[in-house]
Amino acid sequence: MHILFATSEARPLIKTGGLADVSGALPVALRAIGLDCRLLLPGYPAVLAGVKDAKPVCMLNGLPDDTVATLLEATMPDSEVPLYILDAPELFQRPGGPYQDVAGHDHPDNVLRFAVFSKAAALLASSDSPLAWRPDVLHCNDWQTGLAPAYLRLAGEKTPSIMTVHNLAYQGIFPPAELLTVGLPPESFAVEGVEYYGNLSFLKAGLYYADRLTTVSPTYAEEIRQPALGMGLQGLLTSRGDDLVGILNGIDSGEWNPTADHYLPCKFSSRALAGKKDCKLKLQQDLNLEPGRNAPLFGIIARLAQQKGLDLILAVADGILHRGGQIALLGTGEKALEAAFRDLGAQHPGRVAAVIGYDEGLSHRIEAGADIFLMPSRFEPCGLNQLYSLRYGTVPIVHATGGLQDTVEDGVTGFVFHEPTPHALWLAVDRALTTYADTKAWQRMMRAGMKRDFSWEKSAREYESLYRELLKPA
Repeated sequence: MHILFATSEARPLIKTGGLADVSGALPVALRAIGLDCRLLLPGYPAVLAGVKDAKPVCMLNGLPDDTVATLLEATMPDSEVPLYILDAPELFQRPGGPYQDVAGHDHPDNVLRFAVFSKAAALLASSDSPLAWRPDVLHCNDWQTGLAPAYLRLAGEKTPSIMTVHNLAYQGIFPPAELLTVGLPPESFAVEGVEYYGNLSFLKAGLYYADRLTTVSPTYAEEIRQPALGMGLQGLLTSRGDDLVGILNGIDSGEWNPTADHYLPCKFSSRALAGKKDCKLKLQQDLNLEPGRNAPLFGIIARLAQQKGLDLILAVADGILHRGGQIALLGTGEKALEAAFRDLGAQHPGRVAAVIGYDEGLSHRIEAGADIFLMPSRFEPCGLNQLYSLRYGTVPIVHATGGLQDTVEDGVTGFVFHEPTPHALWLAVDRALTTYADTKAWQRMMRAGMKRDFSWEKSAREYESLYRELLKPA
């Protein structure tokens, strides 16, 4: 079975969030169970610099705004996953990130950039593809590929498509006049089409025209059919309920493995936990925290945004410190939250470390060295850090939403609270600290989490079943 996996980011080449982790790992897992899955990525500078021996295979014409692009062929680093790169220098060869410039503002031509990328994905999945290799299924991810199912369907192509929503809050919304830019017919600008409250929505296009829809956890698939988290799309998602399924993300159990993690100063396992204590002491040393095995160390690795509930953590921070706890944060995002955590660190030297930015190695060391992981997201389509935490014996405290609810068992592998308020979070923190004081009970919880299997194989099998269902004769 041939699968073209179209995505705007994939680690280790380019990453802004969880989409990159999924895009880097799921194709590997699909190939491991026998599927010929190939990636399609935009030709950002980091992508072109990160691959070896990229070779041009063809030119792509018929793209929006008469864009002409070169399709390059390469291989993903550290895996055997074939990679196609859409090389359109005027669109993707620029400083900044995939979606924003160096000042943090959206690229003004994002509508064209990702219309071109979506059209390229659709072209490679169509009967007009210049490649000899043809996908049986086009698997699209988030709004940046949302127009691809629309291009396929409106051209009368038969290749089925899947639209995976990693976060419904990001929809790719543009003024209605951009319909001309993206090259869609006027009749598609309708409620039963790409129109979203008077604008053009890339994500809605994917949700309306794709043959099947998936989210990255079962609970999130239910939540987005309700007004609170439906982001104005709950009606469409409810009407497509029979085509919508939640498939829980996995983690790369090779990369996130406390027995072999090259980022860690000491290795450990559920049967040999001593190394985790050494990881904690080394983390405290590296972050200038007061050394001590007994002080409960709370880890936070997050995009600093209201969605992630960082304001709730700030509200209970004094209580954590009063109870003898320490806090180690790694993240970047909203400037007000960055400043608030910097201030917290300045007010409590030796007790709070706030590292503003991102460091892959430090993220591993926090997961390994912390005792407790705070993840009070207001909504969380899946979440990966709670899965990393479970694997590393770092007991998570999570809000009961999305994938957090699907993966953390209250009182068994972690602590779950049900209202996104400081009071509810504090009650969960208080329960965690009480349990932490009972060494045997705490180690039982650590080991229970470490024994849970969140590898990608199970998820890959579910996607395989979905692909095969799409290819059954009508």
